[in-house]
Amino acid sequence: MTHHMPASHIPANRRKSTPEEGETGTFASAREGTQVYFEDVDTGDAIPALTVAVDETQMFFFSAATYNGHRIHYDKEWARDREGYDNVLVQGPLQAALLSRALTDWIGGDGRLVAFSVQNRAIALPGQELTFGGVVTAKRPDGLVDVDVFCKRGDDVLMPGTATVALPRRGEA
Repeated sequence: MTHHMPASHIPANRRKSTPEEGETGTFASAREGTQVYFEDVDTGDAIPALTVAVDETQMFFFSAATYNGHRIHYDKEWARDREGYDNVLVQGPLQAALLSRALTDWIGGDGRLVAFSVQNRAIALPGQELTFGGVVTAKRPDGLVDVDVFCKRGDDVLMPGTATVALPRRGEA
């Protein structure tokens, strides 16, 4: 059984987005209460972007949940004086979790995340608007879909990666 949230209950920053320049197509997603099917997907299509400005409370809870006690994620003085940053840093694994959320929101309840790999290449600071998304790069005969994924701050890619998802086919239970 799949739970579908009415679109009126979805915050504006989580609603269907438009593709970036040069990208084609957009999908409805689980966020909008619909299921994406294998037949709906074409190479070059953008998945709906998830835009988040991570705050320090979210970072605190994520550190607690993952047993990450590194002071660079909660102690501004330490981050500035010992590590040389202007502020605490958003955890790379939190960014990866948000990226996987963008994927699982897109594939819906009947889809499956098969493979997911990312590299954290740049820092993010709390309060910065981060965009999580991807572009379909291939459809395989076995029903799998390959996606290049990313976390961006503006035009800067902080976390590139790849994912493979399994989408249901129309008419299959």
